[in-house]
Amino acid sequence: MIYLPEHFHETSLDALQDLIESNSFATLISPDADDPLITHLPLLLDRERGPHGTLVGHFARANPHWQRLQQRPAVLAIFHGPHGYVSPAWYGVHPSVPTWNYAVVHAAGGARLLHDPTALEDITRRLVHTFESPRAAPWRPDLPAGFQQQMLRAIVGVEIDIERLSGKFKLTQNRAVDDRRRVIAALEAGSPADAELAALMRARVVPEV
Repeated sequence: MIYLPEHFHETSLDALQDLIESNSFATLISPDADDPLITHLPLLLDRERGPHGTLVGHFARANPHWQRLQQRPAVLAIFHGPHGYVSPAWYGVHPSVPTWNYAVVHAAGGARLLHDPTALEDITRRLVHTFESPRAAPWRPDLPAGFQQQMLRAIVGVEIDIERLSGKFKLTQNRAVDDRRRVIAALEAGSPADAELAALMRARVVPEV
């Protein structure tokens, strides 16, 4: 259960799904065991499958995590969005203390394993297309048939029907709008990661004027 104060509770399905798609490298946890298994892997979101969407990816066959899912399919996928330090020097109201702004989405549901070579090939092609297409010269998976089959035998596909979706967007909503704008301006002058956090804040917590 995530600690979720009301003013940081993000309920927009579009906002939650946007964060998943923009930050698809997930932490996948099997929580219903004395020794929870954890895997870090990219998961693609199919928005149209189910009320909250369906996640798709694959394990290395050598990873024992997928075997756990045969008996205990409940999983939690955590997606971390932009985050960064917020200095009290940026506020106009004092006294104030430092904090950390961040956005995170938790997707819980039941996992379904896929072993069929056709399904596995579809998953790998979708992953390649998603992450190669933004590049100026995308790599094309035109692999020798024997090598491709060997690679497919080394993975196990997974689909996760999202049953519960929750988001915590801690973006200075607990402070006055002027302080939010000050934080955004300071972050925009920082690193690329800070600028990404500022963009999310500008989109979610600063009223249009």
